Amino acid sequence: MKIGCIQMNVGFGKVEENFQRAEQLIREAASQGAEMVVLPEMWNTGYALEKLEELADENGERTKAFLKTLARELGIHIIGGSVATKQNGKFYNTMYVVNRDGELISEYSKVHLFRLMDEEKYLEAGDSMNCFELGGLPAAAVICYDIRFPEWLRAHALAGAKVLFVSAQWPTPRIDHWKILLQARAIENQCFVIAVNRISRKPENFNGQSMVIGPWGEVFWTGAQDEELAVIDVDFSIVDEVRTRIPVYDDRRPELYGKVVDF
Repeated sequence: MKIGCIQMNVGFGKVEENFQRAEQLIREAASQGAEMVVLPEMWNTGYALEKLEELADENGERTKAFLKTLARELGIHIIGGSVATKQNGKFYNTMYVVNRDGELISEYSKVHLFRLMDEEKYLEAGDSMNCFELGGLPAAAVICYDIRFPEWLRAHALAGAKVLFVSAQWPTPRIDHWKILLQARAIENQCFVIAVNRISRKPENFNGQSMVIGPWGEVFWTGAQDEELAVIDVDFSIVDEVRTRIPVYDDRRPELYGKVVDF
């Protein structure tokens, strides 16, 4: 399957500009043969958290309509990154996944809120998993800080996911953590990890380096440190081969994992 990774420049608080740029890049990815596209985290507003009252998408209605229309018109699946939404008077960091028929098949709000960017002061945390199927492919998707919690991603892999999509706004100072954590999540779960980060200019500091990583931990593609669209051909069938070669799922001992060890 050809995957379009949209490492876009997200304008701080520039909702109209961001929607226009996202549409341009989605259309370009489709024109290059992408069957599925992946957007970064909070692409509608950036981290303009203090402006959410005026900027957040009410119930995600605009974003859902936008993604559904493009998916149906272009015949592509869309992992909709995430957007700032307002639901019942509260704000969330929400991802929508739409299939090529324009149907909303998954909705997920970020579970782990990142204190270093004051997310917990402005956003509500989600409380549900994000597993779904696209074109016969069992998949899951998480948002940014979620990747620091291996038990959360393992839960999705145990539910059947062969690919973990990650949408992020991962900052430049910790970009090495991003790369290592993503490879670790791919290796330990024996799955593909397709992770799309944003880039930005001031006042925020994000420098891309999105990644496509295979179940052996091999890096098939790393994005540049500027806005970039890449269409990567991914053979998801190798996941079953890897899981057969080293059967970690069969060798797990979950009955021991919840026990408290006294050191």
